[in-house]
Amino acid sequence: MTTAPTAPTATPGHDGAAADILLVAGTLLATLTEAVAGTVLSLGRGDIMGDTHATPDEFAWLDIAYTTLKLIGFMAAPWLMTRIPPRGVVVGSTLAMGMACGAAAVTDRLDLLVALRTVQGLAGGTLLVGGQAILFLACPRSRQPAVQALFAMGAVVAPATIAPAFQGWLLDSQSWTWIFFSVVPLALAAAGLLLTADGPMPAKAAPRPFDGLGFALIAVTLFCVTCVLSQGSRWDWFEEPRILWLTVTGAAALLAFLGQQALMKGQGLLDVSLFKSEAFSFAFIVSFVAGAALFGSAFLIPSFALSVLAFTPTEAGLLLLPSGALFIGSLLMAAFLIQVRRVPPFATVPFGILTITGAMWMLSGSTAESGADDMMAAVLLRGLGLGLLFLSITLIAFGTLDRRSLAAGIGLFNTGRQLGGLMGVAALQTLIDHDIPANAAVLGANVTAGGSMPIERLMTTAATLTAKGLEAAAASRVATSLLGRTVTGQSTVIAFDTAFTAVALLFVIAAPVLVGIKIGLSRRTMARSRPTSRGAS
Repeated sequence: MTTAPTAPTATPGHDGAAADILLVAGTLLATLTEAVAGTVLSLGRGDIMGDTHATPDEFAWLDIAYTTLKLIGFMAAPWLMTRIPPRGVVVGSTLAMGMACGAAAVTDRLDLLVALRTVQGLAGGTLLVGGQAILFLACPRSRQPAVQALFAMGAVVAPATIAPAFQGWLLDSQSWTWIFFSVVPLALAAAGLLLTADGPMPAKAAPRPFDGLGFALIAVTLFCVTCVLSQGSRWDWFEEPRILWLTVTGAAALLAFLGQQALMKGQGLLDVSLFKSEAFSFAFIVSFVAGAALFGSAFLIPSFALSVLAFTPTEAGLLLLPSGALFIGSLLMAAFLIQVRRVPPFATVPFGILTITGAMWMLSGSTAESGADDMMAAVLLRGLGLGLLFLSITLIAFGTLDRRSLAAGIGLFNTGRQLGGLMGVAALQTLIDHDIPANAAVLGANVTAGGSMPIERLMTTAATLTAKGLEAAAASRVATSLLGRTVTGQSTVIAFDTAFTAVALLFVIAAPVLVGIKIGLSRRTMARSRPTSRGAS
């Protein structure tokens, strides 16, 4: 009987707090490279599009290339770690990220930028999986709450709060190329610290064969999913034939992949045995919902600030920065409760869900006259909730996995969170795009010639413009145009408020569903354990 190839397990290197500090610091800096590179298009989109002379369709490939390859990196990293030591995987992917960002900073050729974004995406997905796996393998389980809280600062907090503020400042003071330039020293510093640190040494194990067919099928699936979710709203979804064909192709590839993985019986790209764990299955589902909330709110808040409140990129970025401090504080608080006070990780999940729901509900009352001060309480509350939620689901997901399944679990967990985020942003973008004209039609129906208030406002505006020297006919046209802008602006405010409410309702609906799933998974685990217990007795 032959034993199946397994992923490498790892044994800690030399003892010492200094080695652990170097390892954690190097991994944290590596995740920061992905945080900066991964969010560069959120605020720099207009500047990059102008300098590259790209149309919206051409520019979309920058998003698609990065996200697709990042998802592929999540899936491929576990296999890669069976061939290369975990530290080597992280160092190599971090240096690749730095070189790709350095090259992106000195070119304005769109085709070259797309190619570099594929390298950045693959490197980003690989280093996130490898970095988190290193910390689980190198540090004792008793210290994981604190260690994973530190990792979350780079992997979750930075892209959601710190990176937008940093990028907004660079865009206003320098240019978008400096965002890419800033990744280079981070990558070099991270690689230096990781090479200096005494990382976990993999135990000898038979290399796992590469599942080429499975890799090709999942790559096609992820490409189609990314294209559909990122571009579906722009093309009115299935009204556009290309979106329909991409959906059909992606669904067929996914079904073929799942069937092929079932035939591989555990030797394929996907480790289906992970879902036998109740804790991992529950955390994977929660990560999907939490990803929708994290990415969705991170998309809504700066978009509202830029498009409705007319904030500059710096102001829009700084709007989220204070929540980063509370995000970090709640991560550390959760780590203290779990590690020192022995509070079960599941205990903080309901508090995180309720807090995020409250924050989104507060933001749904925003108006065109709202400022940073008006929104700050809700933004801070969002940061508090995310910290309480993300550390807990991380520890729940990986707390019961053995070392051989760890990298595969991390890759799958991150894939679920990223896909949840893509779906959340796509749904919110579609909601806003459809709501703005619908709201404008309703508001416009009330601005009729027979209404006294619109007529009075038009006459007052026209009189003011005439007094400033504009001819009467021109003043009347300008007054009508200004009233139309007001209607469109108010329609946009209502659309964003509806989107904020939708995120809150997501958790209102998801909370009882998640509780039901948790109960169902617990009963399944108990049912499986009963025959074993009877046989033992």
